[in-house]
Amino acid sequence: MVTLSPLSLHHLLPKSIKTLLTLNKNPIQIQTHNANPDPKPKSCRKLISRRDASAAALSALIVPHILQPLALAAGPAVGECELTVAPSGLGFCDRVVGTGATASKGQLIKAHYVGRLENGKVFDSSYNRGKPLTFRVGVGEVIKGWDQGILGGDGIPPMLSGGKRTLKLPPELAYGSRGAGCRGGSCVIPPDSTLLFDVEFIGKI
Repeated sequence: MVTLSPLSLHHLLPKSIKTLLTLNKNPIQIQTHNANPDPKPKSCRKLISRRDASAAALSALIVPHILQPLALAAGPAVGECELTVAPSGLGFCDRVVGTGATASKGQLIKAHYVGRLENGKVFDSSYNRGKPLTFRVGVGEVIKGWDQGILGGDGIPPMLSGGKRTLKLPPELAYGSRGAGCRGGSCVIPPDSTLLFDVEFIGKI
């Protein structure tokens, strides 16, 4: 997830735009129309600065074009989703129920995903690479929580192709006490981490 402050948004603007925002800071006057004008100037005039007027107009045009690519970089946005927890400890929630076929054990399938730590930090995303993960499901080519979360079982319905599901994997269904991506005393996925995956089951190959 990308979080931007107003300051960082200003730094993302092109130099030419930031120059416009800093020019002509002297206030201009805007006359309001009134059928019975009040002789007192303060009651019929509002003062705004050129900088505020320019910033408001430019931000309406520019900010959406900045935010949209950044929001898409990690993959689909994650909203609230009430998880159901199976006896194995695997949590799941269907965001989109597919309309295609289920996968069979040992079948070669394709899936897109975004992986996050519990603090929300994205550690991997197939969307960023522009290529879904291809693997044989149910035979240990991926972590246990994935096999169970896609094939179903133990109170979890199988995914249908075209479906999107959020999975919450306890450490024993993920990378356990060893973690993953460890090098020089630091791990991309720390030991005993609970992981969140947004999985899109594209279908079989």
